[in-house]
Amino acid sequence: MLTHSAIDAATVQAYRETEYRVLGSMPAVLRVGARCAGLEALHRAHGSTCSAFVTACNPSGRIVAEDINARRQRALAAEISRRGLAAIPGIGVHPAGGWPGEPSFLVPGLARQAAGELGRLFEQNALIWSGEDAVPQLLLLR
Repeated sequence: MLTHSAIDAATVQAYRETEYRVLGSMPAVLRVGARCAGLEALHRAHGSTCSAFVTACNPSGRIVAEDINARRQRALAAEISRRGLAAIPGIGVHPAGGWPGEPSFLVPGLARQAAGELGRLFEQNALIWSGEDAVPQLLLLR
């Protein structure tokens, strides 16, 4: 994680409070800093020791139109597929509901550096990355 960031402290705090929900046949709720047994099971099921939870929505933390976000998400899904990785649908939701939920993907097997590169490619402020311990970490990208 960056030690200094262009992202304001309130936004970083909101990222820490957000629930990163993995949907599908093995649902899980990821919270920054809290070990997640469901994530650990997902890692095992996909034969991986790490994963990233990433979105292409709302680049640089600016809300954009729903159709633009949908197009960006399709491009992200295509990029994940091009890399030969799985994309499990998810959504990031802040418990206070002051920001719209962001469609996202959990990407098993995406190494930390590659996750950062993918997040930057899609102009994201941050993403969630988890290693073998299945403890989600906030990875700031700006």
